Amino acid sequence: MSGRTIIVTGASAGIGRATARKFLKEGWRVGLIGRRTDALVETADGNENALVLTCDVTDPQQVDAAFDQAVAKWGRLDVLFNNAGIGLKSVLPDDVGIDQWKAVIDVNINAVFYCARAAFARMRRQDPQGGRIINNGSISAHVPRPGSIAYTASKHAVTGMTRTLSLDGRPFNIACGQIDIGNARTDLAAGQAKGVPQADGSIKTEAMMDVGYVASSVYHMADLPLDVNIPFLTVMATAMPFIGRG
Repeated sequence: MSGRTIIVTGASAGIGRATARKFLKEGWRVGLIGRRTDALVETADGNENALVLTCDVTDPQQVDAAFDQAVAKWGRLDVLFNNAGIGLKSVLPDDVGIDQWKAVIDVNINAVFYCARAAFARMRRQDPQGGRIINNGSISAHVPRPGSIAYTASKHAVTGMTRTLSLDGRPFNIACGQIDIGNARTDLAAGQAKGVPQADGSIKTEAMMDVGYVASSVYHMADLPLDVNIPFLTVMATAMPFIGRG
């Protein structure tokens, strides 16, 4: 198990940090991608199997350089957890600034593609051929929250990429799946504790879950043999509004 390798994007905090540390704990070699070197070093916490790959995922040249660095050190890439993403505060569609829209699309769609493209290319050409890509979707990949047009559109696009990567990867032993996460407790989600907009116009607090369950779910998906795949996995706080949202 100590020889297996994964790159985690958005590893500076939150779900990415928790997942990276889970894989390090299990003995994997883990590439940590994010823009802040100091935060990535904090995620690594001195683990010799952690590889800090400072990178802006919206820059395809930086993405390719980071993946090249990982493969040069490890010899191969087994898994990508395509996790990096951003959102906006709840606003009506005509109150979303064009620059805000472009920023969400750049991180949540373009960067997801850049990283998937980089992983796919290396997995297709390595020997033995193959690997696994796990995209971070969202409950919003299925149903929106109020005032979330940019985020929801981006996560629906991730679902389309997941399905296409899964189909195009078959001849090359590349599996692709998506984890859709609902209300994981992280520093980034701390504001949800004060209440979340609901479809009826109210603001209500919602059930949350420990982020460790997300990390364990990603690990379960990654640890499967390549002839087995979980195309879509939803993990969420049991009592949060999803089934019946709206």
